[in-house]
Amino acid sequence: MTIPSVYPSGQTAAHSGVPGATALRLNKYSVGTGDRFAHQAKAQLQACLLASQQGVEVTPVWNKSNREHTIIGSEPTSTRQAADAAVKALHWEKPYFCDADHITLQTVDRFLAPCDFYTIDVADAIGQHAPASDIDQFVNRHPELLGKIQLSGIDEAFGITAEHLKNTAEKFLAAVKQAGKVYRKIESAKGAGNFIPEISMDETDRAQSPVELLIILAAIADEGIPIQTIAPKFSGRFNKGVDYVGDVAQFEKEMALDVAAIAYAVRQYGLPDNLKLSVHSGSDKFSIYPAIHATMRRFDAGVHLKTAGTTWLEELIGLAEADGDGLALAKQIYAEAFAHADELCAPYATVIDIDPTKLPSPQEVAVWTSEQYTSALRHVPGSPAYNSSLRQLLHVGFKIAAKMGHRYLDLLEANEAIIAKNVTENLYQRHIAPVFLGQRSI
Repeated sequence: MTIPSVYPSGQTAAHSGVPGATALRLNKYSVGTGDRFAHQAKAQLQACLLASQQGVEVTPVWNKSNREHTIIGSEPTSTRQAADAAVKALHWEKPYFCDADHITLQTVDRFLAPCDFYTIDVADAIGQHAPASDIDQFVNRHPELLGKIQLSGIDEAFGITAEHLKNTAEKFLAAVKQAGKVYRKIESAKGAGNFIPEISMDETDRAQSPVELLIILAAIADEGIPIQTIAPKFSGRFNKGVDYVGDVAQFEKEMALDVAAIAYAVRQYGLPDNLKLSVHSGSDKFSIYPAIHATMRRFDAGVHLKTAGTTWLEELIGLAEADGDGLALAKQIYAEAFAHADELCAPYATVIDIDPTKLPSPQEVAVWTSEQYTSALRHVPGSPAYNSSLRQLLHVGFKIAAKMGHRYLDLLEANEAIIAKNVTENLYQRHIAPVFLGQRSI
């Protein structure tokens, strides 16, 4: 049985760049808005409304992974319900989506009914060898990839040898075929064109080159996956909830090359004409936001910026700012996170860098004022009080709040106004405005 697609108000199927295909169409600019506890959808949507008032349409995509649902004890339907309620309350009449974030063949089932955006994660399959016959067929199918390739807007040409093509296929073809299996499972349940597919390859050992990306896109086209976003791995560190660590100029060069490779693949292979880059772990990467904006303007390209856990941190900041019971709870969450740091950090070991010597003791935090707590946690580059190690620990510490159950949720509701102000301000002024409007972050 086909699961009916949930179409937002005013949202209908639109023509994609794949010949003969119709699909829900992701806007040129979109933002992934994570909401661990499904309480900040209105505050997040308000940030998109502020962008709209500035003449820029940024589509909200509420994303929550299977791991996060499992930790919190929630179901994907809760994300859909929160998004729908926010849209109704704020009279949003533009597209919006719910993302089954980082799903696999094993975890996709629970997301089939409520979601209409699927981030298909194949990072674990990268490096697994496809059958030799599949690799040979792929190489023989794509003689156009051999020799010199000139990407539009890029001065240098790229050469691809038969050996390079085969080696790249050996590394990535199995992963793409795995994505095809996941895509077809979703398609069989949702119906063609009733969801937006993304492929994620960011959680792997090294950045993909633009040539590798181009070869990967050819394989994706062969699999018949009409992806609208793709998340490659860039060089540098994309740690959770803190700024980018790496060479900003190199990042900008890589992004430009990737955007040009995508444009080439769209023309060459008939992939959707709105196919764009997705920047994962994109929250708080303030130092690269000007580069992202400049590249989008240079190529007239779109981007999908994922900003997952930053909302949960703004909840903590709002609670601490409220003082009283809110501050007391925020201090307790830090104390518990400090005590269980190894357990909390283990699943995120590759995307956090915490210096234990920079973590204040729970006893020290226990006597902090509201201002001290919020100044240490709030990501204000250059602030002497800002503590990136504390912020990263609390970023992965949402499991502590989840175990508190109604005690935490009741305080969210009791302090809704101050929390919402922080969530909206953070998402709009620190993320949406610098990336999509080219304004300076606060």
